[in-house]
Amino acid sequence: MPVALEPSVPLTRRRRAGARAAVGAARLIAALPPRRLRRVLTVLRRGARPATAEEALAARQAVVTVSVQCAGQGCLQRSLATVLLCRAGGTWPDWCTGVRLEPFRAHAWVEAGGEPVGERAEVLAFARTMVVAAPGGGRADR
Repeated sequence: MPVALEPSVPLTRRRRAGARAAVGAARLIAALPPRRLRRVLTVLRRGARPATAEEALAARQAVVTVSVQCAGQGCLQRSLATVLLCRAGGTWPDWCTGVRLEPFRAHAWVEAGGEPVGERAEVLAFARTMVVAAPGGGRADR
């Protein structure tokens, strides 16, 4: 997918600190093998309520504001940081990874209410390979 840096948004000091912590933790989690990554996320989502699209978008915007990597091509770290920042606020969006063919691409993103958050329409062409869904959100993990 073509990538341009996403715009920054104004953040409070507290929100900026939380976003930076989420980005740092996401960097560590992103290095895990897929099976372990899924286990970690499954444990972290416990007790959270499903995130609204507005909550997930606000978290995503905070993440891309504090991290150039996440504002650009770092979709895995961006999506992980977004779910971690949401979780710090008591919510959890669906975390998804997927692939598409011709040309082959892999991508990671978050969804709320079954809709991608902050993504281009192209993400709909990706076949989901892994989903860690919000608890009680009516969607099954994959």
